[in-house]
Parts: sequence; structure tokens; C-alpha cells
Amino acid sequence: MQTRNIGQVAVGAIGLGGMPMSIEGRPDETRSIETIHAALDAGVTLIDTADAYTLAGDEQGHNEELIAKALREYGGDTSGVLVATKGGHLRPEPGPWAKNGDPDYLKQAAKASAKRLGVEAIGLYQFHRPDETVPYADSVGALADLLDEGVIRMAGISNADPQQIRLAQEVLGGRLVSVQNQFSPKFRSSLPELELCAELGIAFLPWSPLGGIARAADLGGSGAAFEKVAEARGVSPQRVALAWELALAPVVIPIPGASRPASIQDSVQAAELELTAEEMKELSA
Repeated sequence: MQTRNIGQVAVGAIGLGGMPMSIEGRPDETRSIETIHAALDAGVTLIDTADAYTLAGDEQGHNEELIAKALREYGGDTSGVLVATKGGHLRPEPGPWAKNGDPDYLKQAAKASAKRLGVEAIGLYQFHRPDETVPYADSVGALADLLDEGVIRMAGISNADPQQIRLAQEVLGGRLVSVQNQFSPKFRSSLPELELCAELGIAFLPWSPLGGIARAADLGGSGAAFEKVAEARGVSPQRVALAWELALAPVVIPIPGASRPASIQDSVQAAELELTAEEMKELSA
């Protein structure tokens, strides 16, 4: 099986999810930038964001602008860092999260994201969430147009099922490079999508890989086996969880969210933790 790197980011690495730095309970800007810089110092080369990572209301693009600022202020080389962003999900106020998969809207959103990120072309742009009011092929078709126009360099999808993954690959003419779905020790229903990505050589990016912002401390309430292995290894259960996900398939790149430097520094070390076959069996049970 051949695996596909995402730009300069090799599969089997750990990325950084920027969402916790921009939604409810977010830290101040100084700590957020320190967290991003700590990730870069630790060797992270994939940072995930979205135009919808913000408080509800009129702050669209907050996380994109925050990441762009952190990269500008970083003292080291950032040429190998891939920023992946998403469009098609909205946080209106009042009301719940909303979706907009209209092709014209997605094209406008991508161009707005590029401007906020300060780039001529977005490294990886992902359709955030299917919109039931718009044919899926039409939404993904906007990504194909953005690729052809040079607005984005690579295309991905998020929150997709196997049928949508295959359709997106077809619409994009084989240019689908990533699928970003929820997956964690607690939430394993995306395992079929992970396995399909492994079959097709497409990167699989688990979001909320530790069980969600509010439940990462106990891995979403499903951490007993991970705690046992962690205690035996002398590491955190979170590091074990990420190592387990990495070991499920060579196309996996978890993107744990972080709002403190220590969190991402611990997560990055999961790439160096090799679990035994017996440990994998226990954790996967």
C-alpha cells in the first residue's frame, strides 16, 4: 500500500488543532501564540484551523488570523509548515452551528481564508461538513475549481462517510489528499472511513482524537485501558491514545487541540511511542 504525504507533512506525525484557542473558554492571545510556537519548536508541521473556529457571531476567521500572526512572529523557519483550513461551516448568532455547501459560497470563503492566512494559495482546503441542501458532488466540485484556479494547493473533506469519500475522489479526479473525521478511543464509528483512507492512500486526520475539549483529561470517558498502559510505560494516557491511533494505519495524522504549550509538547511525543501487539490488542478491544 502506498501512503500519501500531505505536502511536506509525512503521515505518522502529530498535528495541532487550533480550535480550542478560538472558541468558548479560549485562552488569551499571548498563551495561544506561545502554544503554537511550542508546537513548532517540537517539530509540528501541520496546523489545522477553519474559518468557523470562533465565538458565535461576527468573528469569522478568528483562528485563521491567530495562526497567521503566530507564524509571522515565530523566530524560526516556517516554510515547511502546512496550514490546513476548512470552509462550509458557520457559527451564526443566535442559533446553532450552520452549514453552507453552495459552490459559490465555498469559493468566496476559500479566497477570504487565503487573505486572512496571508497566503497566495491555501496549502490544504477542506470542505468542512456536508450540506444536505446541496448535492455533495456540487460542493466538492468547488474544491476542484479552486485547485484548477490555483487558490488552493490541495483538497480534502471533513465529516464524510465512505460513499462521500469515494465520490469526492471521483469528482476531484483522484486529487483528494485528506479526510478529517472525528475519531478517538471513545468515538470509533469512523473506523470504516479510516480503513478506506488506508486502502486508498489518503491521509486520515482524526479530530478530537482525545475525546473532545471538555473530556480530553479522561479520553472521553473511555480511558481505563489507556491509563493501564500509560502507567506501565510511565507516560500520559493521552500520549498512549495518540500512539494507538497512529498505529492503526500508516495514513493517520491525529490533530489534537491544545491551548497550553505543555499539552502539545506531550502529544507530539506520541510519534516516538511504539506499542506492542499485545498493547494494541488490549487498547483496540
